[in-house]
Amino acid sequence: MSNRTFTMIKPDATSKGHTGAILDQIIKAGFSVKAMKWIHLTTAQAGEFYAVHKERPFYGELVEFMCSGPIVAAILEKENAVADFRTLIGATNFKDAAEGTIRKKYATSIGENAVHGSDSDENAKIEGDFFFSGLERF
Repeated sequence: MSNRTFTMIKPDATSKGHTGAILDQIIKAGFSVKAMKWIHLTTAQAGEFYAVHKERPFYGELVEFMCSGPIVAAILEKENAVADFRTLIGATNFKDAAEGTIRKKYATSIGENAVHGSDSDENAKIEGDFFFSGLERF
């Protein structure tokens, strides 16, 4: 089990000014930030990042949404990072998310759900490596 996970604060949350509040909630939950950047993804970058979903019907809409504004990408560290972060962000469908979770507070739809969180240690590494070089991590 890794002690690192990857997250993105998505364009819906950054455009509404929720970035600071989301980062505050993450840090108060015991995560430390090991890498972070503000970036506006190109269509090619978003398409590459979400290539695993290329055959799914929502792929085009997802890529378009992720290019609609800036995101904040980050690598987070905490014991049991992936599972604890998934608990903190809540269910993908914000209507099913537990009270107090990031998605319950800030999401407006299943697609515009404020934040991404890696679903496995393996994907956390892949996703972190997509955004950050070794020189950008602590």
